[in-house]
Amino acid sequence: MAGLIKREDIDEVRQRTDIKEVVDGYVTLKGAGLGTYKGLCPFHDERSPSFTVRPQVGRYHCFGCGEDGDVISFVQKQDHTSFQEAVEKLAARIGYELRYEDGGSGPSREEVGRRQRLLDAHKIADEFFRAQLLTPGAAEARNFLFGRGFDRAAAEHFGCGYAPQGWDALLKHLRGRGFTDAELKLTGMFSEGNRGIYDRFRGRLIWPIKDIAGDTIGFGARKLYEDDQGPKYLNTPETTLYKKSQVLYGIDLAKRSIAKERQLVVVEGYTDVMACHLAGITTAVATCGTAFGTEHIKIARRLLSDDGTGGEVVFTFDGDAAGQKAALRAFEEDQRFTAQTYVAVEPSGADPCDLRQSKGDEAVHALVQSRRPLFEFAIRTTLKQFNLDTVEGRVQGLKASVPVVAAIRDASTRTGYCQALTGWLGMPDPNEVLRLVTAAVKRGDTGRPGAPGAPSPATAAAGAPGVAAGPSSGAVPSFHRPDPRDPVASMERQALEVALQQPALLAGPPWERFEAARFATPAFQAVHDAMRATGPGLTGDPVRWVEHVMEEVPEPLRPLVSELSVVPLPASTEEAVQKYCRDILARLFELQITRVKADKMGQLQRLDPVADPDTYQRLNRELMMLEMERRSLRSEA
Repeated sequence: MAGLIKREDIDEVRQRTDIKEVVDGYVTLKGAGLGTYKGLCPFHDERSPSFTVRPQVGRYHCFGCGEDGDVISFVQKQDHTSFQEAVEKLAARIGYELRYEDGGSGPSREEVGRRQRLLDAHKIADEFFRAQLLTPGAAEARNFLFGRGFDRAAAEHFGCGYAPQGWDALLKHLRGRGFTDAELKLTGMFSEGNRGIYDRFRGRLIWPIKDIAGDTIGFGARKLYEDDQGPKYLNTPETTLYKKSQVLYGIDLAKRSIAKERQLVVVEGYTDVMACHLAGITTAVATCGTAFGTEHIKIARRLLSDDGTGGEVVFTFDGDAAGQKAALRAFEEDQRFTAQTYVAVEPSGADPCDLRQSKGDEAVHALVQSRRPLFEFAIRTTLKQFNLDTVEGRVQGLKASVPVVAAIRDASTRTGYCQALTGWLGMPDPNEVLRLVTAAVKRGDTGRPGAPGAPSPATAAAGAPGVAAGPSSGAVPSFHRPDPRDPVASMERQALEVALQQPALLAGPPWERFEAARFATPAFQAVHDAMRATGPGLTGDPVRWVEHVMEEVPEPLRPLVSELSVVPLPASTEEAVQKYCRDILARLFELQITRVKADKMGQLQRLDPVADPDTYQRLNRELMMLEMERRSLRSEA
């Protein structure tokens, strides 16, 4: 067993390492006097920089939380390593060869810290995937990149790679580099079956996912072949290195631009990050299979030096309902920033990658420039749910919007949006909205807007089925049990029971209908969102399907998902079960058609057929098609 690192070597590493350069990998530091640098503390949440670094003495100290130490303790705390592992990492950084008390050359492979071993495995895997992209077998991966406007230089810049088809190409490579199966199981790069472990990523285009310091900690993989039964995108699962709630793809490439330009652009996918950077928007990053949340905000705020003096965060989303819903989720977290928060929505539904392909780099810039304040977007999206041409619609829009405006914490901004809402509603009394919002603030009747078609915050606060009455206790929503006497909630529950227990019935065209469905009960809508996030790729495997839905759903609803997945269906034979399930899904789909028909009938009634005959005829045709679809469903059931 290797001994301890010699004391004089520890001192040498400490003295030779520039603490500012190390801290700069995690925190944006600015000069604060001669030989002193300040930034937002990485150890606690703060708005004003109190984390101070003095390279001359090799120390840091936070005047907010009291954390202090030298460069070794900083690495220990940030990378969650032991003292010895931190020293070894810093020694490798400066190329210093350590000596040990027992006279050896350092710890054996088995004694190297687990984290460093995992990082080593990921680094080698990253190099392996990149090399594979240049082989003849990776033609489909190269075609995919070229087809989206990315040449070889772009692929190399972003470290794109290819996972060969087969079961053990990477496994053999890493075994050949001295890694044991026990170590490899911890990386998340392998799955386990009856015969042992095998490659998790097979026949896929690969993106390395790196932490802010530039170390590869996971991978994202895109399906290329039709016979691949997995999801379209497959990421590394949660490991000791890879926590998706704390990871932003592209942050290693974007961090300096973010700090310099005081801007962070959040896009939705790997190719969108690539397109933005190549178009000159080098502040773009993406989340990895999860919503932009609290841990992401901590990263962003530190890079932006979010100290109240400026900076902006721009969320880009598709213009469809799903994109709007994703944008509105950001409303929950917005006020953790002092930076200005914006939303940039592409009406055509094109993402930055599509825009760059079809219209060039300028279109990507135009998308970001078209950003609107998130508060404005949230309020306007809420108003879109109502027909503001009628008195009733304006009253409903006012009631739904008041809690949204009341949720704005800054009093001056809140007052400004009261005036704006007055204008958008065309109200004669400019003080009426302000009075209602002020009353809502006093009552605690505040909340984020729902997705289009979802119950408004006003309804939720009044105690609607499936959601807790009163203000939420944090970013995690609180859900009440749906009322079993509510016929709509009862039907929605039955549909989710069927979807969880018999997911094979959703394969093919039924999935599109199911994905487009809307659930009136918030708890059930959240479960439905989790199913959509899981995607149709696992509908043939009920066990993994439920497991993935459990992972995606908010934690308070996991017991509900468990219950829905095991409750007995009211049928005694397999044939009867199948008939029952098909009937329930048909009822769900028919309800959705009825809702769409009602929307289109409302549009038709508000339309002047003489002034706009083309739209009038189109709506009539669409209503006829919907009715035919409804009758077809009934006949099938």
